[in-house]
Amino acid sequence: MCHANDGNRKTEIGQNLYPKPPDMRQPETQNLTDGQLDYIIHNGIRLTGMPAWGAPGRDDDSWKLVLFIRHLPRMNPEEIKEMEQFNPKSAMERSEENEEQLFLNEGQTPEMSRKKHH
Repeated sequence: MCHANDGNRKTEIGQNLYPKPPDMRQPETQNLTDGQLDYIIHNGIRLTGMPAWGAPGRDDDSWKLVLFIRHLPRMNPEEIKEMEQFNPKSAMERSEENEEQLFLNEGQTPEMSRKKHH
């Protein structure tokens, strides 16, 4: 939500944070050690928008994110598109998608469908 699927930080939340989150693909992030990245993910950064994500003790998920961050500069468009299915969605976005599907599947708008069934 903050860094975007490809790490570019161009999200509604990311663009409005102060200080801005880093572009995870750039040398400023990629030159950090694996241990530094894990520490940041696990513990967060005080006085920024970066929260602590780690569970108490050893956290394998933080290390998996380190591996993912290392892959970001090499992500291809297909991988980025595939990740979109896991993005969180608001109730409004889900409603709009449902209306689109109804229209595409039945060739009708939701309003037309309701009138037809009454």
